[in-house]
Amino acid sequence: MDININNLSINYEDIGQGKPIVMIHGFVTDHQLMMGCMEPIFAGRDSFRRIYIDLPGMGKSESADWITHADVMLDIVIAFINTIIPNENFLLAGESYGGYLSRGILYKMPDRVDGLLMICPVIIADSSKRTVPEHVVLVKDQEFLNDLRTEESEGFRSLSVIYNKPVYERYTNEITTGISLADNIFLSGYRENGYGFTFDVDKLDTKFTEPVLLLLGSQDSVVGYKDAWSILDNFTRATFAVIDRAGHNLQLEQEEVFNCLVSEWLRRVDEMK
Repeated sequence: MDININNLSINYEDIGQGKPIVMIHGFVTDHQLMMGCMEPIFAGRDSFRRIYIDLPGMGKSESADWITHADVMLDIVIAFINTIIPNENFLLAGESYGGYLSRGILYKMPDRVDGLLMICPVIIADSSKRTVPEHVVLVKDQEFLNDLRTEESEGFRSLSVIYNKPVYERYTNEITTGISLADNIFLSGYRENGYGFTFDVDKLDTKFTEPVLLLLGSQDSVVGYKDAWSILDNFTRATFAVIDRAGHNLQLEQEEVFNCLVSEWLRRVDEMK
């Protein structure tokens, strides 16, 4: 469905009833990334309302020349939240750049956030200043790779540490589909000129005391895991998990561990009601 936010058509999915969870995908992808990994966890759970947004210029949401930097992007997401769930507390779940924007929301409106999940979050906006490992491949199904054309799988190969059919099929369904819809001209300019906030998003006035889960891939060559340790003191009730055999698409490569830890985070959130 679509909603007009600041004269932009913003696409989103709204599923279920109960405690709202605002889901924010990573850069260039769309809401299918978050739906693919989160919806299976809510099978049999009827107490959460899941709100999946397509960020401006991504998925089916419009872009605009005036969205010149991350502060503006953040304002749009906050306006979206205030329109969809006005005066209501909510949970946040963000992957990669969505984890960065989620911390921006927490910075701006901490009293309304009742829990935070970050999946391979961007910690340092400037990629040249990140501490990241070299890309490695830990599991390789050669028979599967022999049938895979390189031009169809360049993005998959550059990010994944597990090369096999199940991971590739999820990558295609949950990530590639969204990438194909992106406004690349807009996103290229945005990334070059305003990818990071103009303020220190991790300099909070007070510590965040609600349940937090940080999930990081030990082999994540995009954002790494070491930089995330620097923000841990902001959260008094955080689980910090660095998962082996996982790159930047941790939710695809370590599905069982992902589902277990996110379910445990939801139980901690339930206890706070």
